[in-house]
Amino acid sequence: MYQLESVSQTYVRRGNTVHALDNCSLTIPENDFVAIVGPSGSGKTTLLSVLGGMLSPTSGNVELDGVSLYGLSLEERASLRNRRIGFVFQTFNLVPWLTARENVQIPMMLSKVPAKEQQERALELLERVGLADRTDHRPAELSQGQQQRVALARTLANNPEIILADEPTGNLDPETRKQAMNFLREFHEDGRTIVMVTHDKETASYAQRSIQLVNGVPQELAHRNAA
Repeated sequence: MYQLESVSQTYVRRGNTVHALDNCSLTIPENDFVAIVGPSGSGKTTLLSVLGGMLSPTSGNVELDGVSLYGLSLEERASLRNRRIGFVFQTFNLVPWLTARENVQIPMMLSKVPAKEQQERALELLERVGLADRTDHRPAELSQGQQQRVALARTLANNPEIILADEPTGNLDPETRKQAMNFLREFHEDGRTIVMVTHDKETASYAQRSIQLVNGVPQELAHRNAA
């Protein structure tokens, strides 16, 4: 699936060079569920952006199924993201004036899926996450947990092989956090590869393994955690 070889990402901030990733080499096999952990500023979100084809590294190579991700054009990377990668964000990123169903339809609209098929799949996915009775509600009419479930349903809209999750439970209470992670676990059991950034140990325990970023360098922490 993913193969990173000697990947570095540097920024210049206030005249100082910051190494968000420092000669990072990492393998993420198909159907892996890996938690990327570490303190704020350790490079977790940078790594996720690199994996998502959104941030070209300063140096090194990123391959997805043997193809150099950053050897592709911007248009090719955008197409790959839409077809193969789903994203989950801490802030949900729902469009406030659209209903839950319409928010779930967005990736399918971008892929030019026929409107009727969009609606049918959106309703099916909302039912899967327990929101069959909230399809016409807008985000402001939903709790935070319900908004996250809409975001999770939207993640599956184009049936991605890979899910990249950035602090998916950061804004949730403990019970809602557990519900969201159970859904991510289900998505992994469907055969998807999940890479999840988190600072929370309990959330990380849902993954098969954890990798800690220390000064931009990944270190394996554990295998087969149990929640």
